[in-house]
Amino acid sequence: MARYRYPQPAPSEITPREIWQQRRRLMQAGALAATGLALPFGARAAQADALAPLPAQTNAEFSTMEKVTDRSHATTYNNFYEFGLDKADPHRLAGKMQISPWAVQVVGQVAKPQTFDIDDLLALAPMQERIYRLRCVEGWSMVIPWIGYPLSHLLDKVEPTGNAKYIAFYTDMQPETMPGLRSTVLDWPYREGLRMDEAMHPLTLLTFGMYGEVLPNQNGAPVRLVVPWKYGFKSAKSIVTIQVTEQQPTSSWMQAAPREYGFYSNVNPKVSHPRWSQAMERRIGEGGLFAPRRPTLMFNGYEEQVASMYAGMDLAKYY
Repeated sequence: MARYRYPQPAPSEITPREIWQQRRRLMQAGALAATGLALPFGARAAQADALAPLPAQTNAEFSTMEKVTDRSHATTYNNFYEFGLDKADPHRLAGKMQISPWAVQVVGQVAKPQTFDIDDLLALAPMQERIYRLRCVEGWSMVIPWIGYPLSHLLDKVEPTGNAKYIAFYTDMQPETMPGLRSTVLDWPYREGLRMDEAMHPLTLLTFGMYGEVLPNQNGAPVRLVVPWKYGFKSAKSIVTIQVTEQQPTSSWMQAAPREYGFYSNVNPKVSHPRWSQAMERRIGEGGLFAPRRPTLMFNGYEEQVASMYAGMDLAKYY
């Protein structure tokens, strides 16, 4: 089986390592300090679960009013296969992942390919807290207060060309800290993708925090995607490369099990997973296996905002 590699930009497009590693020390602190964002990732406390605050303005327009899932559940029951297949593995093992320094390269069909360090990304747009539903294909759901800003702010910065139709996201690989990379369940690195209009939608969040703090490692630190109307695996974690493409990318789960996982992966109670129904779900923290089952909402409850993007499409075919 062919191995996937991160897309490589031309040498002239790459910021020298010594420059972006020192970026944090060279930046003027004015704009960041004014919002309380200065050095949030360097300010983590020694204990794994004590994280620096990440102030943000609450965005009520896109937030659900449902009860928020307790932080203890959202940070200990996770899918992050780089650390293992069990839901408890990420919380148990992700603490050793190295997240500083961190850079994200944006390459492909863009006029201004760039490499952004984490402070560049933090300063790119005002932080917003949005309370989003998260629905996973296994039948469980949460409501989480995410902190970030629309991915469109970053894409506008690099100016996608007229050939830009899709975006691929690549998760970091750290063999020394990610024991799950030894597993053959997926072909690494983890890859996800969106159509351009999905990526530019104001609900699609480039995310740096949750519950008023920077992201814990197990939840995708230091930067991840959140696409709330799709199943949770579409929201790529610990992103290091964003590739803007003309061709639809093949995501990791599409490659591993194309009959079960399609490119779109929209939450759709009318389309069953081949091995179980998606019509009902259980909310984490409301009774475990005995939690009351609730009907799954079309597009995870965001139908009014996103359904127009799929008008005329056969959503059983484009699952």
